[in-house]
Amino acid sequence: MTILEVTMAKATLYYVHDPMCSWCWGYRPTWDMLQQQLQQEFAEQLAVTYLVGGLAPDSAEPMPEAMQQMLEQTWQRIHQQLGTQFNHDFWRNSKPRRSTYPACRATLVARQYGQEQAMVNAIQHAYYLHAQNPSDVEVLSTLAGALGMNAEQFKLQLLSEQTEQQLHKEIHFARKLPIQGFPSLVLVANNHAYPITLDYQHWQTSLADIKAVLAKV
Repeated sequence: MTILEVTMAKATLYYVHDPMCSWCWGYRPTWDMLQQQLQQEFAEQLAVTYLVGGLAPDSAEPMPEAMQQMLEQTWQRIHQQLGTQFNHDFWRNSKPRRSTYPACRATLVARQYGQEQAMVNAIQHAYYLHAQNPSDVEVLSTLAGALGMNAEQFKLQLLSEQTEQQLHKEIHFARKLPIQGFPSLVLVANNHAYPITLDYQHWQTSLADIKAVLAKV
């Protein structure tokens, strides 16, 4: 799918993210506020759609020690800048892998049940607050069960070829958008993609950009 093939009655704001992206977790409170405001002001004019961008492909290899240290330092920096809470026990008690595609697939399966945002929230809380590893299928299926889905059926869908194809199609589409890493916001209207300024602390910055684009399309 290309941008030009996206034809919708509404303009679409794409939120391009990865459930295991630490900056996405840091942005979460501001994003929630922005979504609420958009729902109040533009519910009839603007659709909001999540896109998984795929931060790190599947891997069974343990994460190198240097990368673990770098990522833990990133968590510390996000906490210092944004006040975001992290449970650093993850780095001592878990077996980290550089693999976020399983978590991305989990959000795609949850989307079919109307639980996409709930699954993203569950993955982020499990990972960042409860030191669980969303790279593991068992963790993801347990989260699905807690959200009311059938855990075994969820696992089958998570590992299916159909979900794999959907993931790669979505990653391909996301990377054609004018994004600047994760998270990113892109507004598509009249077959044109407009990058939206993302401010980690002030949702009003993005709202102003969105209003400016909608006023001219």
